[in-house]
Amino acid sequence: MSGVTVRVPAKVNVQLAVGGARADGFHDLANVFLAVDLFDEVTARPAACLTVTCEGPDADLVPLDASNLAARAAILLAERHGIAPDVHLHIVKDIPVAGGMAGGSADGAAALLACDALWELGSSREELLEICAELGSDVPFSLVGGAALGVGRGERLTPLEVGGSFHWVFALADGGLSTPAVYGEFDRLTEGVRVPDPVASPALLAALRSGDPVALAGALANDLQPAALSLRPSLAAVLETGLAAGALSGLVSGSGPTTAFLAKDAESARSVAEALTASPTCRTARTALSPTPGATILA
Repeated sequence: MSGVTVRVPAKVNVQLAVGGARADGFHDLANVFLAVDLFDEVTARPAACLTVTCEGPDADLVPLDASNLAARAAILLAERHGIAPDVHLHIVKDIPVAGGMAGGSADGAAALLACDALWELGSSREELLEICAELGSDVPFSLVGGAALGVGRGERLTPLEVGGSFHWVFALADGGLSTPAVYGEFDRLTEGVRVPDPVASPALLAALRSGDPVALAGALANDLQPAALSLRPSLAAVLETGLAAGALSGLVSGSGPTTAFLAKDAESARSVAEALTASPTCRTARTALSPTPGATILA
């Protein structure tokens, strides 16, 4: 093949329940994912050695060495099959970088699927998911997409039924937030407090099944939000602006600093996005629809 291109979506956490720190430094999670239609594309082409290039918004912030999850995906897949990871990976970014929407994880899942097709390995979905789990907690969902509950570190997935489409607005901030730093702040804020075991909210799961945005808005939750607001207090003004503009609810997306607002319908989402973009509280705002399929090879 001359090349394989894979499109992969961003995600929003409609619930992120976080347990206390484990002995290995990770946290048990009950993480309810929805894939949204903001996409990166990763193209894998034959090359003399492993190289990574990137274009798109904030592409200069994307590492182009072996620390990039797309590169790591190619290396792990090649090691499993005893071949050299000789591939050029070109990433076209549209998912915010370091924005709490799993852009790096999405690129890892896309590169894995693209390299498997390019090298004609024919790996099963289970084999690809095993490699995804080695790459990171959010990578398996980027491969699967749709809606799912992730437990453990978030990598063990159960698909969820969704009864309709949900309209979102994402307010993009200047700069990123380090996920390890946010979890570290979560640990600091909960020091000496008994952190309950994370469980998925029955009300939230019922709202997803019904497709009712009002019910879902009332159940949105992110245990990392206090930590993100502690590290980036300006996010509170973004949340206030989106709610004042008519969003049903808003929350920090994952570890932030992107904030996510659930809207009643497409018209309301456009109105909220316009208000956020016109305000001084964020860099820009994007509308998106969920759920959407995971990593997909483009014809």
